[in-house]
Amino acid sequence: MPKTVDVIINSNSGGFVAEETLVEIERAFAGYSVEVRLHVADTGDETEKLAAECADSEGDIIVAAGGDGTISAVAKEVVRAGKVLGILPLGTLNNFSKDLQIPQDIDGAIRTIVENSERMIDLGEVNGRIFINNSSIGLYPHIVRDREKQQRLGRGKWLSAFWASLRIFKRSPFLKVELEIDGKKFLRKTPFVFVGNNSYEMEIYNIGRRKNLETGELSVYYLHRDGRWGLIMLILKTALGSLKQWEDFEYIATKQITLFTRKNLINAAIDGETTMMETPLTYKIRPRALRVVVPAITK
Repeated sequence: MPKTVDVIINSNSGGFVAEETLVEIERAFAGYSVEVRLHVADTGDETEKLAAECADSEGDIIVAAGGDGTISAVAKEVVRAGKVLGILPLGTLNNFSKDLQIPQDIDGAIRTIVENSERMIDLGEVNGRIFINNSSIGLYPHIVRDREKQQRLGRGKWLSAFWASLRIFKRSPFLKVELEIDGKKFLRKTPFVFVGNNSYEMEIYNIGRRKNLETGELSVYYLHRDGRWGLIMLILKTALGSLKQWEDFEYIATKQITLFTRKNLINAAIDGETTMMETPLTYKIRPRALRVVVPAITK
């Protein structure tokens, strides 16, 4: 059981309730006689700064309290310093913590942290930047960017995502991308390319769970169909629950892949956040690079 734990809280996470959450976290750790140091960040930059400071301190466990974006930012510094990552899932979706079977309530997640059962898991990397879940180019980054614009207008997250999805048909939803694996290149026209840290149960606009985070491989997905009507049919099939991973997607398992496009800069989504990146994009797997605290049953 750790004696002291640093907790970095993203105040903008979906599940965060200011004073109530702080008190609940402190009370839960105190119940195990563990001293907790709370660090509250209001922006992504503050999260990264606090993570770097905690990583350079004397503590061994650094807890990311927030959504997947917060966890990804903290994980980068945890890996750099060779420390251990703990997770308090306070985001909206919390995909990473669910894949690790971490309890979704604060008491259960803190119990997992103090029991301190470690697991070594893989990380993905794109042009030197790590990701815990996935990265993509094409439709998904556009939808995320448009959704954020809608949210700034006061619409809820899911309504914003719906309107953002409709807006894709006002532009060409397809891109031409050249994929290079093991020195071999092939050209594809597709709405998006999705690169996951390990293999996903995949459906369009519905990224499923991962059963394993230690296979040492990236999963690469892109759609077979092209044309707007083909894309509309895929969306309808998803709504009806009839989309099949192996029929509608092409899937590649690899340790490294490079994506070339006609643009020098491209909008990429990384763990749910969008950023402009220079091309080509080189994706790599970093096997067992992250030490993370998980329930003992998931080891």
